[in-house]
Amino acid sequence: MRKTLLFFMMTSLYLFGRYDAAPIRTCAAYNDMKHSKNTHDVHIDPSRVYTVLKHHKGQKLVLVRGEQPVQRWVDGSCFGSKGSKEEVTPATTFSSERTQNRQLSTQNLLALSWHNAFCETHRYKKECKRKFFGTNGSDDNFVLHGLWPQPRNKVYCGVQKRYIIADRHKQWDKLPEPKLSLQTKKALKSVMPGVNSNLHRHEWIKHGTCYGSDAETYFRDAITLTRQVQRSQVATFFRKYAGKRVTLQRIRELFDGRFGKGTGSRVELRCNRGMISELWLHLGGHGTGLSQLLQKGKKVHSQCQRGIIDRAGYGR
Repeated sequence: MRKTLLFFMMTSLYLFGRYDAAPIRTCAAYNDMKHSKNTHDVHIDPSRVYTVLKHHKGQKLVLVRGEQPVQRWVDGSCFGSKGSKEEVTPATTFSSERTQNRQLSTQNLLALSWHNAFCETHRYKKECKRKFFGTNGSDDNFVLHGLWPQPRNKVYCGVQKRYIIADRHKQWDKLPEPKLSLQTKKALKSVMPGVNSNLHRHEWIKHGTCYGSDAETYFRDAITLTRQVQRSQVATFFRKYAGKRVTLQRIRELFDGRFGKGTGSRVELRCNRGMISELWLHLGGHGTGLSQLLQKGKKVHSQCQRGIIDRAGYGR
């Protein structure tokens, strides 16, 4: 009976030609079979599972949820041979956590640290040592802390227990390195000095796995959003008034002027020891257009109403 059932499952699988599989390496995912275009420079991630729709001439057509177009062509060797242990069948064997991981997060919080203030209160961190502090213009600027799917308890989606334990004990060096292209790794270091302390590993395991995309897309989106603030009049204002006390109302006015009326009400101020430590931007929707995402975000109350903009260097 069991053999008959197994035969029926395998026959159904091959008949419909659709199954879920985890790639064995990172591969580019193209719009067409000729590999002439890759919108958004998408790459499939070995830490994720994808639905394979069909095979043709050594290639596989897969679903990359969260991307447009969603159907992408990849080299067949990216998934190993048909029937290898890298492939998982049928789709119903996946846990609810894995399924949840496929859903796009439509409410996110972008946490940006004012790097001067962060290092004033975290002098022991590698990114705050003289060797790293100020590299890539991180001093006198906002840097990426994280992009957090909401609500806040939406964490560790489909993550193995051993990694959750390591993360909660701040053993970030024991977490797997996110699968990123060289270009994205370089860009990430420029906006997230915390890479030197493996912050990116922590952010991916805890928050990125709930974003609904692979690590490449998650960090590319976070980088793009961060740069929009870094290059705005908000960052210019912070540099100009370093050492002075400023109000949340003034900061929200700057957001309204740069990103559109009403966007400032989606900005929350976080303070530490009287200094402005972070800006929390509450975003609605999914993508990289900060103005549109702020417009769709929820209005928030901020406990911190004013704070000092810390200058670069210690004890200032």
